[in-house]
Amino acid sequence: MFKLVSKQIIIGLLIIYLSSLSFLGCSPAKTSLPSSGVTVVVWHWMTDRQPAFEELAQRYERQTGTRVKFELYAPSEAYSQKVRAAAQGENLPDIFGILASKKDFASFIKAGHVLDLTPYMEENSGFWRKSFFENALKTNVFVQDDAYGVKPGIYGVPIDTMVIQMLYNKKLYAELGFQANNPPATFQELLQVGQKLKGKDLQGFVSGWGEYWMLDCFANNYAFNIMGKDKVLATIRGEIPYTDPDWIKVFSLFKELTDAGLVSSGTITMVNKTAEQLFANERAVFAFNGSWCVNVYRSMNPQLDYGAFMPPPISDVYPMAIWGGAGSSFMVNARSKNKEEAVRFLQWLTQKEQQVFLAKHTHNLPANQQAMQDISGVLSEFAKNMPFVTHPNIWGISEFSSVIETFDRGLQSIILGQKSPQQVAYEVQKAKEKELARKKAQ
Repeated sequence: MFKLVSKQIIIGLLIIYLSSLSFLGCSPAKTSLPSSGVTVVVWHWMTDRQPAFEELAQRYERQTGTRVKFELYAPSEAYSQKVRAAAQGENLPDIFGILASKKDFASFIKAGHVLDLTPYMEENSGFWRKSFFENALKTNVFVQDDAYGVKPGIYGVPIDTMVIQMLYNKKLYAELGFQANNPPATFQELLQVGQKLKGKDLQGFVSGWGEYWMLDCFANNYAFNIMGKDKVLATIRGEIPYTDPDWIKVFSLFKELTDAGLVSSGTITMVNKTAEQLFANERAVFAFNGSWCVNVYRSMNPQLDYGAFMPPPISDVYPMAIWGGAGSSFMVNARSKNKEEAVRFLQWLTQKEQQVFLAKHTHNLPANQQAMQDISGVLSEFAKNMPFVTHPNIWGISEFSSVIETFDRGLQSIILGQKSPQQVAYEVQKAKEKELARKKAQ
């Protein structure tokens, strides 16, 4: 009897023990890896993305054991000053961004601050390179025989993309007598909207044209449409004068917009943040802004009903081009002791899953093509026009800064009614000839 009871007890204990092992086996396993002892430091300026970056950093550490520390320095002007100072002292972080022209970007590379990522991009038959939108990656590419004297290669990683185009308030547009889902398809149709604005307490068109680059962007879009890319680039090279009839047409369109009542004099002193507030508060029918505005308008007025569309063309001879490409890019410090870990992190950050996460949390267009499949709403209206994107940073040549300033100041004077398109064309060409003569004399 005693032996039987003991046997039953032993069997019962054995069953309990095995059950406990089974329970433990079904419990979630720890996915975090032990720390590698490496910390990859990233400097950036993107205030709205810090929470998303920190979440991704935690995920990466759990998956790989490598810690990533995102350090935010804002505003962008302060960030740029910090990067320049760090470059001079050769104490840049493992990963950083360069907020400057392609010429300045080239100077960082030639000083040995930026790692050539071409070998990594071309591994596995170019798998990493092919994951990006070509026009986004081109922003960080230097080609053979360009004007910058940099060894051909890929020197940066786009983490998102941007497109700059037109926006319209669907409610206000309908109140003016137009169909809410049919924005102007031609430049003449756009001008006709101005006739409906008479007597209305509304602005027709707002944009940050107090910031020269946005005014320059709008003009270049129409230059491509009126004369084509080749002629625009020939002008920058000094082969075509700014007094050419096609350039007169570009200058004249600003007079037409003003005469139609679409552009007010206040636009030329307006910073983009003010323009965004006016459009978000439904004080303007149209805006000219980048895809980043989706996040901005969402915070200013979540109920805003608006759409995005291509700037309506003047000519049907050449396609309309819009500025865009890489929105934000990261570079790897060529002198970093952690550069291999930094590259691996950027490869992970630009994979589809992380790109979808960033797009959903920051409302910016992803750089990874596959992630674009999950984009909807107004962002998708921006995304569909990626094939028409161009940007001065991918042209391989750049206009003299003094010529650009004369060009943009001239456009402002046309809007104010102070100068004619022909006068501005003459002044821009004189500035161009002065710079060409100075360059030849060097």
